[in-house]
Amino acid sequence: MELKTMKNQTSFSHLRGLKLAALAIGTSFVLAGCAGNPPTEQYAVTQSAVNSAVSAGGTEFAAVEMKQAQDKLKEAEIAMHDKKYDQARLLAEQAEWDARVAERKAQAMKAEQAVKDSQKGVQELRQESQRTVQ
Repeated sequence: MELKTMKNQTSFSHLRGLKLAALAIGTSFVLAGCAGNPPTEQYAVTQSAVNSAVSAGGTEFAAVEMKQAQDKLKEAEIAMHDKKYDQARLLAEQAEWDARVAERKAQAMKAEQAVKDSQKGVQELRQESQRTVQ
């Protein structure tokens, strides 16, 4: 009876070792599979962010950030073509954030310009009202 119990325990620990090995191999395949997929979704998001930044006036108001975003987007495209998907994903993410910074900077500069224009308009109205009073 004791021999039979020891055999079951040995089989159980052997089975558990096989399960752990299978889990490790499966995890490796999943991770390798992730690295082998082109980051098309990230690339599309980045293109959209760059287009949005351009529409917001990024090329005029945030030229440095826009150039960085566009350059990194081109590098990401090259990396994707060369099947360097991890590098492409990283470059696309960086380009997305550069584009978002350019867009926000352009929006801020436009808002600042609008405030200045409003202040100038108020000043002109004050001057006009003073002329009519005198």
